Amino acid sequence: MINSSYAQLAYAFQPEIILVDGAVVVLAYDLIFGRRRALAARLTASLVLGALTLIGALFASITVGAVGGVYGNQFVLDELAVASRAGVLVLALITLGVAAGAKRPRNPAEYVALILFGTTGFTLMSAANHLLVAFAALELASLSLYVLVGFDKDRRESAEAALKYFLFGGMATAFLLFGFSLIYGVTGELELSRIAAALAHTELSPLLMIALVMVLVAFGFKAAAAPFHLWAPDAYEGAPTPSAALIASASKLAGFTLFLRLLWPGLGGMAGNPAHALGQAGGWVTLVALLAGASLLLGNLAALAQTSLRRLLAYSAIAHTGVMLLGVAAADAAGFGGLFYYILTYGVATAGVFGVIAVLEGQGGCQKITDLAGLYRRSPLLAGCLTVFVLSLAGIPPLAGFFGKFSVFVAALQAGGVASSIGALTLLAIALSAVALYYYLAVLKQALVAGPVSGAEASVRVPLATALTLLLAAAGTLGLGLFPALVINQF
Repeated sequence: MINSSYAQLAYAFQPEIILVDGAVVVLAYDLIFGRRRALAARLTASLVLGALTLIGALFASITVGAVGGVYGNQFVLDELAVASRAGVLVLALITLGVAAGAKRPRNPAEYVALILFGTTGFTLMSAANHLLVAFAALELASLSLYVLVGFDKDRRESAEAALKYFLFGGMATAFLLFGFSLIYGVTGELELSRIAAALAHTELSPLLMIALVMVLVAFGFKAAAAPFHLWAPDAYEGAPTPSAALIASASKLAGFTLFLRLLWPGLGGMAGNPAHALGQAGGWVTLVALLAGASLLLGNLAALAQTSLRRLLAYSAIAHTGVMLLGVAAADAAGFGGLFYYILTYGVATAGVFGVIAVLEGQGGCQKITDLAGLYRRSPLLAGCLTVFVLSLAGIPPLAGFFGKFSVFVAALQAGGVASSIGALTLLAIALSAVALYYYLAVLKQALVAGPVSGAEASVRVPLATALTLLLAAAGTLGLGLFPALVINQF
């Protein structure tokens, strides 16, 4: 029975109300005042309104805080939900800063509104505690991302990426719904806490195992985990740069928050024992371990062969997904703080790299890694920020990426031990970090060591909004590396 007044509902969901109202204001302002203005002025107005909306939603999310169950416990605003809400709003703000320096979209108000609608889906995913609510929030975010990927109508690659993303996403949705329906059929419940209570008295039957497989296959598609990653390189390469930044950062943070909540509070009784060997662990921990191992191997090894900067980022994202899956397997024993910190700092660094790409694409192009050649001469600001972001992704101290990986590895070893499947995968991830360092340093070699190619010696002009965004993101990457407890201790 739902026992919640509309006033309580409106109070708890102030950030979502602000986001939706802001999207409508962006569209209305452009329709009424912007149609006679130049495209650059329309984009500026839309970005300013969008940024104000996100700042307002961020303030509201912090003000509301953790209030527990909402609307008959279909949503839960705990520490994880509050932190994830704030995280996706910050990453969406970085995306708007990236958009300020990227190629101007033909319809700027619609583009910004879609970012706000997608962010609304992300914030709802963070708090969902009910299978149908989780599905609705996930689809709101996904539908916005499908359109954002195909928004550049002047490039065939954008349309191709959107089509592949949509087809793979639709298939993932079918798997997810099928898995949810089987879980409901076995337990008779849709709320996660009630599902957990029902499963406490249920053995791992073949039907329930099929449900777990279906849910994890859908999760693999959404998170771009191998072998369900095939859409990711094309989407990263073909999407407008801000869209790719949003997929790589806010989307990943919200998605992992949703599935953390689904797997541990909801299906934790079916997890199995992470301390056992791979064939003996049982439950969904075995499946997560298999996805993690495949993602670590394929992501890191495939990234070595890439000449396209965006495709390299896509395959490195698959490798990082493998590390995140290790954190998921260990989250019950170690808590959610270390994994959340890792995903957040990864998102900031990746969005920052896309911000650098956006500026370069707007002034001559940046498709291949070699297009970064001589960046230190053309723009010391971009070269410095790129260095911070790439070294953080590589896991070099004292940047945040190092402490993110360290916290996940320690949690995985504590949960399973060195002799377990999780421990073996952790050692594999540590070894593959050397491979990742190689291809990340190849990027920095072009930016910091190689001289500019003929005809590309001109300095790069960085828009003020994008410059501030990149500087703040770089400062955040360094600051969170020096003081990781600021995030981890929130849990």
